Amino acid sequence: MIYAVVDERFKLAWRNEEQMNIYDELKWRGLVNQVSDEEKVREYLSKPGASMYCGFDPTAESLHVGNLVPLLCLARMKRAGHNPIFLMGGATGLIGDPSGKDKERELNRREDIDARAEKIKAQVRRFFERNTGDRPEITNNYVWTKDLTAIELLRDVGKYFTVNWMLQKESVKGRIDREDVGISYTEFSYMILQGHDYYHLFKTKGCRLQIGGGDQWGNITAGC
Repeated sequence: MIYAVVDERFKLAWRNEEQMNIYDELKWRGLVNQVSDEEKVREYLSKPGASMYCGFDPTAESLHVGNLVPLLCLARMKRAGHNPIFLMGGATGLIGDPSGKDKERELNRREDIDARAEKIKAQVRRFFERNTGDRPEITNNYVWTKDLTAIELLRDVGKYFTVNWMLQKESVKGRIDREDVGISYTEFSYMILQGHDYYHLFKTKGCRLQIGGGDQWGNITAGC
């Protein structure tokens, strides 16, 4: 037999979800692993209309079960009256995220990334509409990254990152410690591109919150 102890305030919240801060619900569900500033996030989500995003690199033909948690979080954000953004990694998918990888990724062709992105967008739309009744907002970081020159990337973005700080990230440290594998400058720069995505969405959509799996903590803080 399974017993469950439920806090009275959550019983009330289930009857009237809009009165509850969605952050507290996610935390109660055990979905908050790390947060840069808990009180600021709670304050940000205290009023409807806040924007948040999660990125999905189209490096496979389909989403997988590991994507379900952030997808559900975005759906819950929508039901709480907020504005979730689904970010397709048309640019970052061409680079390769070193997080969770013990060796360099094979570079993907642009045509393959585009084709996979379309399939994943279709999955996201079906999932989101089924769970919220609304169409999702989907954007692609290739749109604002494709015309970024090397000089602009180095001067306007790279200048805000210190190599010392980047080297402390687990995704980088794990690869550097393995002399037989190492890490290329390409994958080393991944967190800069993801950080630039965060900046772009903040400037264009007022988005101040990014969510993702625990393996994305280094990339997310790069955006902060």
